[in-house]
Amino acid sequence: MTEIDVKAEPGLGSRMLRAVLTRREILLVILIVVVVVWMTLLGYGGYLTGPYNPDYLAASLVDAVPLAMLALAELLVIVSGRGGIDLSIGAIVSLTGMVFGFASGQWGWPLLPAILLAVAVGGALGAVNGFLVARLGFPALITTLATYYAFKSLAVVINAQQPISTPSIQSLYSLTASVEIPVIGHDIPNVPLGVFTFLLPAMVLVWLLLQRTTFGRRLFAIGTNDVAATWSGVPVAGTRMRAYVLAGVIAGFVAVYTTGQFASARPDAGTAGNGLALPAITIAVLGGVAITGGIGRVSGVLLAAILVTWLNAGILLLFEGNEGTQFQLLALGAVLVFCALLNAYTTRKYGGTR
Repeated sequence: MTEIDVKAEPGLGSRMLRAVLTRREILLVILIVVVVVWMTLLGYGGYLTGPYNPDYLAASLVDAVPLAMLALAELLVIVSGRGGIDLSIGAIVSLTGMVFGFASGQWGWPLLPAILLAVAVGGALGAVNGFLVARLGFPALITTLATYYAFKSLAVVINAQQPISTPSIQSLYSLTASVEIPVIGHDIPNVPLGVFTFLLPAMVLVWLLLQRTTFGRRLFAIGTNDVAATWSGVPVAGTRMRAYVLAGVIAGFVAVYTTGQFASARPDAGTAGNGLALPAITIAVLGGVAITGGIGRVSGVLLAAILVTWLNAGILLLFEGNEGTQFQLLALGAVLVFCALLNAYTTRKYGGTR
């Protein structure tokens, strides 16, 4: 008589834990709920300096727009593999924003041509990174660190360290104003216009590129195994370079948005303080983008951007003055360590996120 070993089915708790760890979107939704509930309770207890309510959360999304868009840019370059990363993305925003400021604020260009110029300049700066990384084979970390310094210095000296704040530039503040959503707007808080005019189009376009085009399939292929992709006839260098160009294009749109947000073209728009690059990379990794390449989802990046934005918004109310900004950096570092440990654990136990 032959004995048959029957493998026990995992229990409900084990299946739920696996779903939370391997489907990053589920974990992020849980963390968002935890942050919102925790901060709300602190507000009711009188520990916050202001109300942590739906109006405040909706208004704070004005900061989520550039971070989420740049995280999408990082998604493209990180997914391309071979240590892909772009530390210069914040400096591209600064330099491109100054060019946009010249065109719209000093040269008298209409808004649309000025935006197209900003996007073209952003794409060109991204092409510099892509050429050095993809065509010449330089390490992405060192390359984009070098171009970060180069682009940052150009943004500073191009107008003698002065911002451009002409009336035509100041009028662009309306691009980031909060608006009422049609039909249901009277029942929910007003939402920043940039969510609909900048972030949602960027999300849709990146999702379509990754999921519905040959370029997207090639990008995931070279990120997973570029040697196998080469033998399959995939143009590895060209695909990887286009990822950096697209990241620069997104940064060009972010430059237009930040110019409207500050009502000024600032030479440090993307590099002031801790800059925009590191938070964008943190959001991308937290959103489930594998730093080794080949894995990443637009939905995860969006949820991670909301989580970081609402966590930062709560920290500003929890600590007064400059302490809030410093604790934001602490929280950002803690989140980055957490997601790195989580990615390592999930990869070892389940083979990675989905």
